[in-house]
Amino acid sequence: MKGVRLIPVAKLAVGDGPLVARMITPEQFQALLPLACAWAEEQERIILRDGLPLTAPQIADAKRIGITHPERVRLRVVDEIPLPDNPMLRRAAEMTGLISPLTAGLTLRYGIFIQSDSWGERRLVVHELAHVAQYERFGGFRSFLEQYLHECITIGYPEAPLEQEAKQIENELCR
Repeated sequence: MKGVRLIPVAKLAVGDGPLVARMITPEQFQALLPLACAWAEEQERIILRDGLPLTAPQIADAKRIGITHPERVRLRVVDEIPLPDNPMLRRAAEMTGLISPLTAGLTLRYGIFIQSDSWGERRLVVHELAHVAQYERFGGFRSFLEQYLHECITIGYPEAPLEQEAKQIENELCR
């Protein structure tokens, strides 16, 4: 991230306003990262406590993807993916669009939130399992989230390399 001055994140303004470009400085990103990690760890604990283990076919998919510990993964159905309580972190999540009412799934290491409208969709679970494998490869919350979030806010969520990798795995397994 050295040499990066501003990280542009474009979002449509609410109401009649024009397209608004919002900026997160590298310093703000570094300040938010520990908050994001703490929130992610807390949410993972909840999912692991209250979620359901993978089914046999989901475990088979997890093994094909290369997940080292598929037995640790839990899925938790929710009406809506929760937003962080911390106002700065919540604002960043909303501003970047990483968590919204339209978010169907969210992976937090071994815990996966699945929105109730998408429960049972194999493609979504496979996509989220690809993120579990990425967490394992990166070695945990901080290293994964630093890379993933940086990609999402500098390149954009749909084009971010880790997101593209998950999409490719989803497409290969769910032909």
